[in-house]
Parts: sequence; structure tokens; C-alpha cells
Amino acid sequence: MTHKDDVNTQRNNLAYIRKAMNKDLLEKDEELELARKWRDEQDEQALHKLINAYGRLAIASASKFKHYGLPIGDLIQEGNIGLLQAAMRFDPDRNLRFSTYASWWIRSSMQDYVLRNWSIVRTGTTAAHKSLFFNMKRLRAQIDNASTEHGLTEDGRHKIAKEMNVRLADVEEMEKRLFGGDHSLNATLNTDASEEWQNFLPDERPDPEDVVIGMKDAETRSAWLNQALKSLTDREQQIIKERHLTFETVTLEALGNTLGISKERVRQLEQRAMSKLKGAIEKQVNPVALF
Repeated sequence: MTHKDDVNTQRNNLAYIRKAMNKDLLEKDEELELARKWRDEQDEQALHKLINAYGRLAIASASKFKHYGLPIGDLIQEGNIGLLQAAMRFDPDRNLRFSTYASWWIRSSMQDYVLRNWSIVRTGTTAAHKSLFFNMKRLRAQIDNASTEHGLTEDGRHKIAKEMNVRLADVEEMEKRLFGGDHSLNATLNTDASEEWQNFLPDERPDPEDVVIGMKDAETRSAWLNQALKSLTDREQQIIKERHLTFETVTLEALGNTLGISKERVRQLEQRAMSKLKGAIEKQVNPVALF
């Protein structure tokens, strides 16, 4: 889906781009001095000067991602976020150029934005998917006989998987996402129809009758269990409740410490209690089948 900015937004974007491109670049020593002032003194003026000098890096990177159909202004702003992250993390003691370091953060921030907004379906949830998203079209064009008008060939998928060092399943999944396109469930079946695609999706939820039956069955089983528990001694009831009827199961050892017996004795009492429970429930439901 292509997003088109309105006239005012386009005008503002152009004004920002002209302003950013007219900023003077910094010498290496000046970059390091500003970075140290920010790191050591939290000098915000130094931070702003460092960032503003390299807004052109965000603009240049945005131009490489504009073919994904996203607003150029949004891409630039995401690049600026990456630029700010670079400034916050930059270590001047490593004697690197800030511009080189910032370029990676700008590109990474912009890639994440593209992945979040390119499709209504989440794309690039793993490192392999992210790499495939930004390289698959290029590889498909470079590899001979990799694709047909209907999609990638089996040989093409294997070559791309090998080239990118990813699983074949990852290639197949990304192929579906990249070349399948998004479709609205509110779209009509055809130009002459009033029925929407969503009207033909099956409702897999249980119907009201099944819900009521399930509730009644749960109530009945609960009543059977509560009645059967009365056939146990107090200690046996405690063991069954703490071993089987709580969200966090108590270990045999911990229960043994509480009751003042060994964990092996707890295990024996548990088995005996379970057997008594089964017999008590069978008496209640006979001749109704338990399962």
C-alpha cells in the first residue's frame, strides 16, 4: 500500500530537507568533543549540535527505503530516532567517526519502521525474516531461473536459502508475505456483489448449546469431586488439594516437611488417596460413564 502525503506535509518535508542539507558537517575532533560533553556533562546543546549536523544521513537513508510506499517524512523521522539513539550510545573514546556509527542506527531504525508498517500482517518477526524481507527481491532478480510469473521455483527457493543461510521454510513463508499482498475482509466478492469476504468465514467458536452443556458438565464434575473428597482423611485431602487442585503444585518434599513425614510417605498417601477418590466418584456416576 502506498501512502501519499498531502500538499502541506510535502511542503514541510521539503523545507526540513533543505534546512538539514544546509547544515555544516563536523570534523572528527569536533564530533568527539561534542560527544564527550554530552556523555560527561549531559550538555544538551552539544547533543543537539551533534545530531543536527547529521540529519542529512537520515534523509539519504530514507530515500533508499521510499520504494516501500511509506511516507518520506515518517521515514526521515524514524531515521532521526536512530540518530538520537546513536548519539546516546556513542563512545568517543573508541576514536570512531560519529557519522559512521550513526549510519548503522539510522538504517536499523528505518528498517524496523518499514517492517512494522509495510503490511497489516506483522512482518519480519525473526532475524532470518528481517534479512529475507530486505534482500529477497534482489536475490530473486540475480539468481537465474529463480522465479516464474507464479512465484519462486523450488530451485530458486533452495538457492536463496543457501545464499542467506536461512531455513527453506523461512524463504517459503517470506515469499507468501512479500508477493501475496494484503486483502481486506470487508472487500466484496466482486464488483457486482454486496457480500463481503468476512461473511463466508466459519465461526469456530462453540455455539450457545455447547457452552451451556460444558458449564453444566463442569458443575456436575465439581460436585462429584467435592463429594468424593469427603471420603478422605484430613491429611489425604490436604495432599490432594496441594498436589492437584492448586495453580502451583507443592513438591513431595515440601509437603512432607509441612506434615512432618518423608516425601516417600507423602507419595504413598497420595496414591492411596487417588485410588479412594476414583472409587468414590465411580459410585456416584455409575452407571454413567466417566469419560
